[in-house]
Amino acid sequence: MDRLNYIDSGNAAYIDSLYESYKQDPESVDFGWQKFFEGFDFGRESQPAKAGAAKPSAAATPDNLLKEINVMNMINGYRTRGHLFSKTNPVRERRQYFPGRELETFGLSEADMDTTFNAGVEVGLGPAKLRDIRQLLEDTYCRAIGAEYRYLRNPIKLKWFEDRMEPGRNTPKFNVDEKKMMLSKLNEAVVFENFLGTKFLGQKRFSLEGAEALIPALDSVIKQGSELGIQEFIIGMAHRGRLNVLTNIMEKTYKEVFSEFEGKNYDSESPFGGDVKYHLGFSTDVKTKNGKNVHLSLCPNPSHLEAVDPVVEGITRSKIDFKYKGDHSKIAPILIHGDASIAGQGIVYEVLQMEKLDGYETGGTIHLVINNQIGFTTNYRDARSSTYCTDVAKTVLSPVFHVNGDDVEALTYVINLAMEYRQVFNEDVFIDILCYRRYGHNEADEPKFTQPVLYKAIDAHPNPLQIYSKKLIAEGSVDEAFVKALEKDFRAELQQMLDEAKAADRFTDTIPMFEGAWTGLHLANHKELISAIDTAVPKEDIVAIGDQITTLPKGKVFFKKIEKLFEDRNAMVNKTGVFDWAMGELLAYGTLLKEGVPVRLSGEDVKRGTFSHRHAVLTLADSENEYSPLESINPDARLSIYNSLLSEYGVLGFEYGYAMANPNALTIWEAQFGDFFNGAQIIVDQYIASAETKWQRGNGLVMLLPHGYEGQGPEHSSARVERFLELCADDNIQVANCTTPANFFHILRRQIHRDFRKPLIIFTPKSLLRSPKCVSPIEDFTNGKFQELIDDNYADPKKVKRVLLCTGKIYYDLQEKQQADKRKDVAIVRIEQLYPTPIQQIIKIKAKYEKATEFIWVQEEPENMGAWPYICRKFHNDKHFNLQVISRLEGSSTATGFAKQHAAQQAHIVAKAFDTPVGKTVKAAIKKTAEKMANAGAD
Repeated sequence: MDRLNYIDSGNAAYIDSLYESYKQDPESVDFGWQKFFEGFDFGRESQPAKAGAAKPSAAATPDNLLKEINVMNMINGYRTRGHLFSKTNPVRERRQYFPGRELETFGLSEADMDTTFNAGVEVGLGPAKLRDIRQLLEDTYCRAIGAEYRYLRNPIKLKWFEDRMEPGRNTPKFNVDEKKMMLSKLNEAVVFENFLGTKFLGQKRFSLEGAEALIPALDSVIKQGSELGIQEFIIGMAHRGRLNVLTNIMEKTYKEVFSEFEGKNYDSESPFGGDVKYHLGFSTDVKTKNGKNVHLSLCPNPSHLEAVDPVVEGITRSKIDFKYKGDHSKIAPILIHGDASIAGQGIVYEVLQMEKLDGYETGGTIHLVINNQIGFTTNYRDARSSTYCTDVAKTVLSPVFHVNGDDVEALTYVINLAMEYRQVFNEDVFIDILCYRRYGHNEADEPKFTQPVLYKAIDAHPNPLQIYSKKLIAEGSVDEAFVKALEKDFRAELQQMLDEAKAADRFTDTIPMFEGAWTGLHLANHKELISAIDTAVPKEDIVAIGDQITTLPKGKVFFKKIEKLFEDRNAMVNKTGVFDWAMGELLAYGTLLKEGVPVRLSGEDVKRGTFSHRHAVLTLADSENEYSPLESINPDARLSIYNSLLSEYGVLGFEYGYAMANPNALTIWEAQFGDFFNGAQIIVDQYIASAETKWQRGNGLVMLLPHGYEGQGPEHSSARVERFLELCADDNIQVANCTTPANFFHILRRQIHRDFRKPLIIFTPKSLLRSPKCVSPIEDFTNGKFQELIDDNYADPKKVKRVLLCTGKIYYDLQEKQQADKRKDVAIVRIEQLYPTPIQQIIKIKAKYEKATEFIWVQEEPENMGAWPYICRKFHNDKHFNLQVISRLEGSSTATGFAKQHAAQQAHIVAKAFDTPVGKTVKAAIKKTAEKMANAGAD
């Protein structure tokens, strides 16, 4: 192997000159050289050599300095790359890396091993033999723990790690009682999995076998965290090992888990559909061994392995904001990943990017990776291109520890170190637990089909309990009788719990839906969902709040267009008494804030609004400082408006978690365009639409999805109304498409004023934001309430032959045609709430227009999209209606990208709705739309 020198000997003269300059004036050389020469002088002049060590050279010659620098390079080489040579894999040989850690790599040789080097000062040894320096580095960086931290850019953090790792050589030092506790928890983890495997043959449990050291490690970090001020942990994990964590960490009873295996938790009268046992969550208070009370929450999670990550972060942030008054040192999230999912799922990166942003920071997350070295059947070499599955951590400069999963003490030591780092620096830490999966992806799977060599090694490998028991017996901490008694007693306890579970007729789940922050709320029934409640606000309050949020403060300089905009808004309050969409929205927030209700709105560009309509937060013209008129309404009610990172999946998951933890705040996520929620479909499907029936977890999150066909193409037209409606069942969510600012105002207020919570999806306008027709008089705010259906006040009920049912923006196109042609014989009825569908109100419409012979659903969307597929199914074979449809033709794309084609299609829909010739109408519409498109809005 060619010798690799970090600094060539030709630089010796240069180094000598630097040293001479340093002696004359330390500030004349770079900081790094200052520290080196400082240590060099300190070692030569102030520290006596260790017993048996050779004396350091008396003169600082260039050759001596070069050797010293080579030793320094060796020290930093171990710190930087030692993890590549650590003994962290329990069942496989490590890959080889070049250059290695041979002495020649650093310009040293065996002949130097007994030479004393002043560079030993750098690792706390003082002047020391190279042999001793190297041994310290081997012990610290190349044993059961591999540390990646040298890419951190903060020297304080680097020094923090070195000061903690090197003096003790990353070698855990636990007393006998602590070792017995780790052994006990490891015994619980191993025996529990073995017990399930023998008592419930063939049932899926996604066991922790091979990674059981996770349990004593979690037990220890909860204790360590409590000593550092942590009062609560929010945990997210996938299915592997969840049952073990639920019982042996969360203290869910073994009897409860066994009852789930026995099917005793099924209740035919329950309104909930339930989920498999290894997806369920749990919440509890535990008392640690040091006597501290800690609240633990394990979030439910679907099989989308990392989907829970942003939800955990959102729950944590919500509790930081409200329960802990902004103090993130009292609560911490723990995310437990799999090696394949952390490397393969983009949501991990999205969540990491959120971690230090103002709107989403949670004070740092402890990331644990159960590294099975395989994903289902996929070898790690096919699962990622990076060296480590945790390399994503480097994108946000988070330190990473790689730990041998067979070494319970090493893992416990590292997780405690990570907890301390999190509390000191409020940043993420990753721990890669190199372990294995004892069985296949599930217990019925045969892993040897695809991994015969690996599983031959695993079959012959002792479990972590056997390894640790042998170690403790050998060192005299326990005897064999102690180990056997632990297993015997615990196995007997499990058997007793199983017997009791089998004897019980039925087991009732102990999942509390309405405790803690949810106290006072209840599960809604259908009648409550469709019953109107009073959300009106007195006129004096509307005027006062409206004036307050439209008056700019003196002494601050604003953009001229902003000043004009706010003058116009103020005129709505004090002159016209007619409000547009933006004012209706802002008044909803303002009135809630005055009532003490916290309001949180986040998403891409929400401060101004994608379509420059909201302007809830203003940037001053002469600085980057911001001003929010809403903040002045009630200092005691928290207002949070954040422009998010360019993420849908991560941010929607975060806001869902935020709303879950605090149902008494109005929490809103807005998509830049409604179409973009596509990127967060997993959160919609797995949480928003189904969490209540699967996991008995309610949520009041509001989704604002800009929707409407204005000729802006396939990606800026449709928020996929049909997707949400196909998810509607069991009164699980609310879906609305409001057409007036007042109705929007009332539905937002209704969301928080009812004594139950359901997710609310609102399709919001784009072109209507500035339409002179899309306005509401002040009376609709002071006397009204949310209307699920809005009838026609123009048509003559006695003359109506055709009733057009519609939702959203198309109403205004139809209204324009109706009034232009004075069609009193055609009524236009708006369905403002698509789900729960106001069936009885629609039936009353039928009775009102008794002479009508045609009932037609009219929509902008293609026939296979929008609300029609749902409406058609809802009224299929209905005795009251023979409902027809007018829409665009079926399409594979949501909308055309050609403005003229859009105009023709839109004109055809309107003309057909009124049964009029389309020729001139289409031509006029094309011309009109082309003019509008010339002044198109934001993309």
